[in-house]
Formats: sequence, structure tokens, C-alpha cells
Amino acid sequence: MSLINNLNWRYATKKMNGQAVQQEKLDYILEAARLAPSSSGLQPYRVFVISDRTVLEKIKEAAFNQSQITDCSHLIVWAAWDSYSAEKIGNVMEKTSRERGLPDNAMGEYAQSLWANYQSLGEEWHRNHTAKQAYISFGLAIAAAAEQQVDATPMEGFDAAKLDEILGLDTLGLKSVVILPIGYRDGQHDWLVNLKKVRTPKEEFVTVIE
Repeated sequence: MSLINNLNWRYATKKMNGQAVQQEKLDYILEAARLAPSSSGLQPYRVFVISDRTVLEKIKEAAFNQSQITDCSHLIVWAAWDSYSAEKIGNVMEKTSRERGLPDNAMGEYAQSLWANYQSLGEEWHRNHTAKQAYISFGLAIAAAAEQQVDATPMEGFDAAKLDEILGLDTLGLKSVVILPIGYRDGQHDWLVNLKKVRTPKEEFVTVIE
């Protein structure tokens, strides 16, 4: 199937059947998330994959008891850096230099310039910016899941502070941003499964300036 066909197939699954997603499909989705682009290549977020039922039950309470949390195969959580810092940026650039066979300080000047631009923008801007980067990864994971014929439900409907506490994210300098239950649809009990996909028509959605 083409990507467009896959995206037409997918929908925000409302009821899952508990069937496990095969490891190779899960790995494919996570690799797509990992390979996503991010501003300056910083990847200022991490991904948590949860299948422990006890933990999922706790998260379900923090997610307004949405059934997909416990009916899914795995819950994927994107958690973004709570702020930028000279140290965080420097560590990424140093690692990038090593991976490319360059001296550790090869990107030091760029790292300093980047921090000089970010520092004065404030923590709210930092949190918004890191969250935006996480969403790029999130979007590619959704597309990859569709390609693998794995159902997924994008969710912002959860108490972020409670989820952060459950996963201990504060101690890691992270804040939960968005979550994605993946699994397989329960077609007999999902009210949305057979409804037409509705999107803004192309002529309204796209403006071409020539």
C-alpha cells in the first residue's frame, strides 16, 4: 500500500481488542520515531514504551479512563526536555561530532551560538519548542504504524502532571507531551470504525502561490 492508502486506512481507534503488536512492527514504529528530524538535530525528547498492565491501569486513571490505554498492546509516551541548557546542547553536539569522526569540540562554537539564542527566550518557550520537536517524531510514528497496519490513537487527553509522576519524569528533566496507544481495532465495538474519514478539501486546505 502507498502512504496515502495507509493514511486513508488509519483512524483514531476508539476501541482496541487487546491483541499484541508483533515485536518487529513495534520496532519499526519506534525506529521511525527515532529517525524523525528535529531542530538542530537535538532530539530534545525521549520515548517511553509501556506494556506493564499495572502501570497502564494507573495511566488510564490519569487519562480520563479512556479504554485504549489498557486495551492497547503498548502505550508510547513522548516526553520532552523541560528546558534547554548549555550542557544539554553541548552534550548533543559533542556526541554528534564523535559519531561523525570529528574532534569533540568541532561543533562547540555552534552549540554556544545556539544556547545564546535560546537562553533569553525563557522556560515557557523552551517547553513549547521541545514539545514541537516531539510532535514531529509522534507524527512519523503514526504514519509508520499505519504502514504496518497497526492501529493507533493520538491522545492529548490526560493529566500531564499525574503521568509525569507515574513515570518519574520530573527526576529526568522531562515533561509528558503526547501519548499513543497502539494495537488492533475491535471492529464490532468501535463506533468510529465504519464512519467516513472527513478532512478539509484540497482546494481549501492548500494555497498555491506561483
